[in-house]
Amino acid sequence: MTSDKEKTASADPIHLRVVDLKKAYGDQEVLRGVTLDVERGKINVIIGASGAGKTVLMRQIVRLEKPDTGSIFFDGEDIAAMSEIELIRVRKKMGMVFQMSALFDSMTVFENVAFMLWEHTKMKAPEIRDRVMQRLASLGVEETAHRMPSEISGGMKRRVSVARALVMEPELLIYDEPTTGLDPITSRTVDDLILEMAAESGVTSIVITHDMTSVFRIGDVINYLYKGRIDTSAKPDAFLDEANEATRDFLKASGVISAQR
Repeated sequence: MTSDKEKTASADPIHLRVVDLKKAYGDQEVLRGVTLDVERGKINVIIGASGAGKTVLMRQIVRLEKPDTGSIFFDGEDIAAMSEIELIRVRKKMGMVFQMSALFDSMTVFENVAFMLWEHTKMKAPEIRDRVMQRLASLGVEETAHRMPSEISGGMKRRVSVARALVMEPELLIYDEPTTGLDPITSRTVDDLILEMAAESGVTSIVITHDMTSVFRIGDVINYLYKGRIDTSAKPDAFLDEANEATRDFLKASGVISAQR
């Protein structure tokens, strides 16, 4: 049964809100007061130059690390201050598609996708088998179930990685550089997959990427991270007009402005 608190949270159009988040490693300040709204059910893209803090921000959002100061509200709860025990419940609502897929080489595709169900649920073996095969089938890779990761293509690995992230039926799905190392055709296929997952499951998506071709194709909201802060945040059709100077410099260097105008 859904609690009143959960119903209220699900009605909030902002699924995740980051407020004045700061993170430093020794004397190196990486996040210098990030404030970001992630819209529920939308594809929220985060771009920025290397070293801007994109991956560090992602690690705070999923609480792989604890921020120094600031808040991360997920479904209305501030997870920045939560203990590891409290976070177990929250992390079950989040899925992660790692850069370069990051599948376990010693496990079959089926075992990779089933792993989280084995570790974090009390589901029986037939239930796990059915859910894993259903998820693989929905992504068009059910025939790879008993293959090793080394036996499938890069594009298939990305699909398996998405299947693994979705098998726990998360509310939030984070993609870390999903098209890195892929050829243009396979990259476009991955873009289509991200769009498909958002449309079919209604999952909220955060996509961290350098692929500027993907950004304007898949993003509902684009956020530019610059020197540890969000410099510009806007919908694709307004992003160029609303871009601050630092954002425009980045877009020029990326060839986006000349391509768009």
